[in-house]
Amino acid sequence: MSETRPFNIVFDSATRNEYLRRNKAVVCAISASYVSTFAGYPLDSIKSRLQTTRNRVTIPRLALQVYRDEGIIGFYRGLWIPLMTISFVRAASFTIYTRTKEYCHARNLFIGDNIFDVSAAGGLGGALSGSLISVGSTPFELVKASRPACSSALSSHSPQVRRQLEFSIAESKGIRIVKPPNTLDAVRDIFRTNGIRGLYTGFRLHCLRDTLGTSLYFFEYDGLRHIMGRLPSGEQGPTPAWMPVHVSVVPFMCGSLAGVSSWALIYPLDVVKTKVQQRALAGAPYKTPLVTLRRLIRGPDPDAPKPLLLGMARIYRGLGVSALRSVTTHGLLWTLFDMTADYIDGLPNPD
Repeated sequence: MSETRPFNIVFDSATRNEYLRRNKAVVCAISASYVSTFAGYPLDSIKSRLQTTRNRVTIPRLALQVYRDEGIIGFYRGLWIPLMTISFVRAASFTIYTRTKEYCHARNLFIGDNIFDVSAAGGLGGALSGSLISVGSTPFELVKASRPACSSALSSHSPQVRRQLEFSIAESKGIRIVKPPNTLDAVRDIFRTNGIRGLYTGFRLHCLRDTLGTSLYFFEYDGLRHIMGRLPSGEQGPTPAWMPVHVSVVPFMCGSLAGVSSWALIYPLDVVKTKVQQRALAGAPYKTPLVTLRRLIRGPDPDAPKPLLLGMARIYRGLGVSALRSVTTHGLLWTLFDMTADYIDGLPNPD
């Protein structure tokens, strides 16, 4: 008679290594994103406040004001939602991006070892990734940056306001916020007031921003990595003679440049999106994106427009802190992504 063994799952090193190899993009994206998101979130919070403040203020002074009013927690308000969802968003984004490139290569599309084919495949994967992910990320980004004000007057008129911008909105209404409720209260109030549609305030602008931004981002990153000597196999080769940098610096440099440049190109769209969402969440009358853009550039008075350069300077207010955030976030993201990928590639194969 054969011996009966209890049912159990054996997850030995060989099984673990095979699992990591099969899901390398997901594992790399998740592990890298946690660190990069935490490192860049305070700068993202300051950027959102700079975009909407009416008073001219420097970044150090604004940071000091946030610290005085809210303490360290003010820089990380709403952080737990992106940390909670980062596993899904990053994993899905990188999976769609890599699977799209694999799909193209399997059908002999963009398979040339030249900068055009390499960049085009990355840009196509990024566009598809950004558009699909925006369906799930819009409510999370809105709630991440929103919460109801605790003043009863504001709550009765507009129970949902952007979490990072709560003080700006309350100030415009002459209301002082004493203690901020938590994020779950924001979700309940948004849903109670406007239902599911409330969670998708500004969705079209969000989708357009993410589609263009993610496409540009991967387009530029893959193109830069090709220029810097990445081989068709995905491994990093020798860097060109005109750029004598160590190969370990290449992911950080390419990720930073792609993040900063792509973000600068879509920055006006992000400012308009933020303004449209802010007005909607504060209960203000709706204005189209084009009207919002014109008012940002030329001012609210059509009979006395502001100088064009002054308006463009207002549009790009906060770009400096966004650039710093992009350098930090995307540089760390790709550095850790490559380090994790190299670790997985170096795992022993089963005998």
